[in-house]
Amino acid sequence: MTSSNKVRSKPYRDAARGQLCTLGIIGVCNHDTATTVLAHLPGEGKGTGTKVCDLNGADACASCHDVIDGRAPWPPGEEEHKEWYMRRALHRTIARREKQGIINVKGHQPC
Repeated sequence: MTSSNKVRSKPYRDAARGQLCTLGIIGVCNHDTATTVLAHLPGEGKGTGTKVCDLNGADACASCHDVIDGRAPWPPGEEEHKEWYMRRALHRTIARREKQGIINVKGHQPC
């Protein structure tokens, strides 16, 4: 995906405000909805000064965001699960945006 094809959506990013953290890293998460923002997860196209597509982001509290971005360390025993944390958070965030009406999945039927 080229940078011109990356989804950039202020409503998608703004919808993170006031939400519970979808990362919930054990020993890190502050559970403070006032600090939640859309955190761009590591992925293709991310580099110095560039972010991945907004669809590759998760609602994260400030503490979990710091760990994902490398500003704080993973707690002992949790770094080996980082891919699982990010995959779970991505799924939870996309499902939340669908419930919020920010995205629409054609043919969606509740599970």
